[in-house]
Amino acid sequence: MRWGTAAIVAAAAVGTGAAVLLLGRKVSDRVVRPAPAGPTGPASLRVHDLGAGRVTITRSPESVRPGHYALEWADGGHAVVGEILSTDVQSVSRRLERADSGTLTVGTEVHLTPRVHLGDPRTALGLDFTDTAVTGELGPMPAWHTAGIRGTWVVLVHGPGADRSQALPVLPLLHGLRLPTLTVTHRGDAGAPPSPDGMSHFGESEWRDVESAVRYALDRGAGRVVLYGWSLGATMALQTAARSAWADRIGGLVLDSPVLDWDASVRREAVRAGIPAALAELGALAARGRTGVDLAGFARLAAGGDLHAPTLLLHSPSDSIAPFAAARRLAARREDLVSLQPVPDGEHAALWNADPDRYTEALRRFLTPLL
Repeated sequence: MRWGTAAIVAAAAVGTGAAVLLLGRKVSDRVVRPAPAGPTGPASLRVHDLGAGRVTITRSPESVRPGHYALEWADGGHAVVGEILSTDVQSVSRRLERADSGTLTVGTEVHLTPRVHLGDPRTALGLDFTDTAVTGELGPMPAWHTAGIRGTWVVLVHGPGADRSQALPVLPLLHGLRLPTLTVTHRGDAGAPPSPDGMSHFGESEWRDVESAVRYALDRGAGRVVLYGWSLGATMALQTAARSAWADRIGGLVLDSPVLDWDASVRREAVRAGIPAALAELGALAARGRTGVDLAGFARLAAGGDLHAPTLLLHSPSDSIAPFAAARRLAARREDLVSLQPVPDGEHAALWNADPDRYTEALRRFLTPLL
C-alpha cells in the first residue's frame, strides 16, 4: 500500500486526530527501531549480462557511483564490483572483482551495498584478532580486538543498519600503523543487550557503551584513545568525547558521515524510504517524543563547543541522510581542531567505497601525528 493511500484510509477509519498520531508513530518506527545489519527490502537491481571479469546490472543513481561496492542477493550471495566499464540508458557494466559466495546469473535480483567485506578480521582480511567483550551498564557487548605496539588504541563504532563489518575496510591501515583496535558493538546489536525499551536513542544512551569501550582500552594499557565512528556511531563518538569521565584521554576523533542535524536526518531517512515529506515531518516529531532525544545537545555537538581533540571529518556533499552543510559549519567553527575531507561521489557512511585510496591516505595523514 502506498503511504498516501495509507494516510487516507487511516484518517477515514479512526478520525483525523487519531490518524495523525498513528501515522506519526508508524513512520517513526523507521528510525527508532534498530534495523538488522545488511540489505533490507526487495532487491531493486537485476543482472542483465555476465562476461569475463564484468557484470551488467540495472542502471540507477546507486549503480553508477564510482568506487567499489558489493552485490548481495538471496541465500547469502555476495560479490564485489569495481570500476564502471560502460553504461547505457538502462544498464551499467562494472568490473567484477570477485565472487565470494552464491551463484550470480542473468536475471538475479541484487542489492548494491557498501559491504565489500563480510565476516571477521581473520576470514575477511587475514588479520589475527581476539573475540572479546566490553562490559557495559546493560551487560557484555561483543568486540574484536587486534593487537598493536602503540600506546594509542582506536575504538571503532558502526552506525545504524550496519554491524562491525563496517570497520573492516580500514583495519588493514590501522594494523599497518601498529595501532591496537577495538571494534565494538552497542546496545541493540546482535549478541549485545537490547535497549530497555527496544528503541534507538540516537546516541543519547548508546554513548555510554562507547565510554565502556574507552574504559576497556585504558584498563588494558592504552595511554590515549582515538574514537572512529560512522553515521550515528560518529555522533556517539562526539558525545563520548564531550561527556565521558575519560574525555581527557581521547586523543582524536575520526567522524565518517556524522549525524549533526537530527531533524533533517530523520526526515531524509523517512523520505528515502518512500514516505511523503509531510508524513516524514510527523515521523520526526513522533520519534522526538518517543525517545526524548536532546536536540539542544545535538546542537552543541554540531557547533563544536564541546570539542577538545583533533578531528578528521569525512563527509559527502551528496549525502542523502546527513546534510553536508552541518559538517561544513562544524569545520568552519572549529577550524583549530577539525579537518574536513569532502568525498564528492560518496553516499552516507559509504565514503571509503567511493575512493578507497584517497580515503585511506586522508586517514593515514591524520593518524600519523597521533601515534
